[in-house]
Amino acid sequence: MRKSNYDKRPVLHVRTKGVSAWQGWEAIGAQLRKAIVGKPDAVVCVDCYHGVWESDVLSALTEQLNPSHVFCTAQATLPKEQVNAMLKDHLTDDRVFGIMAHYRIEQFFDMERVAVLQQEIALVHGVRLVFGVGAALLCEHPDVLVYADMARWEIQLRFRSGKLANWLNDNYGEDPLRKYKRGYFIEWRVLDRHKRTLHSHIDYLLDTNDAETPRMMTGDCYRDALKQAVTQPFRVAPYFDPGVWGGQWMKSVCGLDPEKPNYAWSFDGVPEENSLLLDVDGIVVETPAINLVHEEAKALLGDKVHARFGTEFPIRFDFLDTIGGGNLSLQVHPLTEYIQDTFGMHYTQDESYYILDAAENADTHVYLGCKTGIQPEKFQKALEDSQQTGQFDAERFVNVIPAKKHDHFLIPAGTIHCSGRDCMVLEISAMPYIFTFKLWDWGRLGLDGRPRPIHLAHGMKNIQFDRDTDWVQKNLVNRVEVIHEEEGIREERTGLHEREFIETRRHWFDRKVEHETGGSVNVLNLVEGEEAVVESPEGKFAPFVVHYAETFIVPAAVGRYTVAPYGKSVGKRLATVKAFVRV
Repeated sequence: MRKSNYDKRPVLHVRTKGVSAWQGWEAIGAQLRKAIVGKPDAVVCVDCYHGVWESDVLSALTEQLNPSHVFCTAQATLPKEQVNAMLKDHLTDDRVFGIMAHYRIEQFFDMERVAVLQQEIALVHGVRLVFGVGAALLCEHPDVLVYADMARWEIQLRFRSGKLANWLNDNYGEDPLRKYKRGYFIEWRVLDRHKRTLHSHIDYLLDTNDAETPRMMTGDCYRDALKQAVTQPFRVAPYFDPGVWGGQWMKSVCGLDPEKPNYAWSFDGVPEENSLLLDVDGIVVETPAINLVHEEAKALLGDKVHARFGTEFPIRFDFLDTIGGGNLSLQVHPLTEYIQDTFGMHYTQDESYYILDAAENADTHVYLGCKTGIQPEKFQKALEDSQQTGQFDAERFVNVIPAKKHDHFLIPAGTIHCSGRDCMVLEISAMPYIFTFKLWDWGRLGLDGRPRPIHLAHGMKNIQFDRDTDWVQKNLVNRVEVIHEEEGIREERTGLHEREFIETRRHWFDRKVEHETGGSVNVLNLVEGEEAVVESPEGKFAPFVVHYAETFIVPAAVGRYTVAPYGKSVGKRLATVKAFVRV
């Protein structure tokens, strides 16, 4: 395998006007004290996203500000039992799936108690520190408003550590899948809605993802950074996770810890989960990339895409590594009407597998669609029996299709599928990403030693048995169509299927290629070649270098841009795969 040049910590360099960021509690404290000079009765409000180590942050800020009074939102939140009763129907009894909720943060507070605290804060004198999730509810016009944000991936790691419970709960030791479910379907929706109401008047953004090295930037700089982001190509910060079927490819190509048993997943191009790393004069502030989607949706997504999807980023790029690993679970994703009726989602988890690489001299394949002539009743009975016997003959019921590097398999929702071992899959898909109905998991246990969740009842309601062998071969396997060809450049349409809203184009090139966002955000990956450079024909943004296997995002507002071989790749043949929304 090649030597890694993959950048695991891509940053967006922010143009600033004067000192705009600070690092460490002493520097942060000094700046906050400066902000309230001449205000002996100042109110400093620190609103938090759940997942912040609240006691540690409160202790540090109290030491730095020496307030006369401290008010915490825990004094006004509803008791755990009342919250759990309120959420019961949306959480369901399932380990994985809940129902998308539309609660607002006020519903988690005793608003009469909030009114009392508001009056208490107004009546006392001296520097007052108001702190916690929803702190802005307690003081409508603070002298200083700080928002302590938290990355989704860091929240998940804290859940798994057993040191973080869900908001307004004490379930520290609960199954991490259930904690994630409560975050995904409830908490993150509530807190994102609240955060958006504060965006325009945050004075400082506080980043404590690295608990040992807190960082802070001004609200003005933060808002300007998001506006700068949508004028240029950028990358989000990827993360990597092991799995029972995980492989070895990413260790080498992405430069990961060789001592780890495997890496199964990588999210590199999933703004709902990934972060933006904002380099503010050498201080790197981490912020959830979903904030960019929420605050700059039209410029990022494009007008028509925004009209269709609102403040949701509709395209997802991620990695599935089975090289030296095992088969993925045999699975299916819900049809549109099913995901809407059952889970409250707007659109479904259409997918595709782009084979970024495959092991040499190996029988590499994917499982895709039903074999012609199978009977659904016998298929269901065999799957039900497998839960007791630990045996299931997948090849009796599902097509096994050879897979090689640069093949592209299309997977509209309702199509049974999984990648076999020894494939490196670039998954190019619609954004929903947890709605996987596992049908068969090859008799394995999860990394936690427990059986992984099987959702046969959900799956059987969604499998499209008419997508048989002939239909799959005609519709889902390497539907490559040449769009344009000239010396040194070949453009191909590779998908996705007509039932899916994403269009994918592959460009083979050994010289500069012209692109146009065409009214939609573009998401690209360098699938062949060491490195390439993305440039603006009008010089609107600085040259942007990408490396093999890196995913990058080009906002719709960019318009025209070019991609060309760079550095070690000059004179060589490269390839990108680009996805955009059909508008």
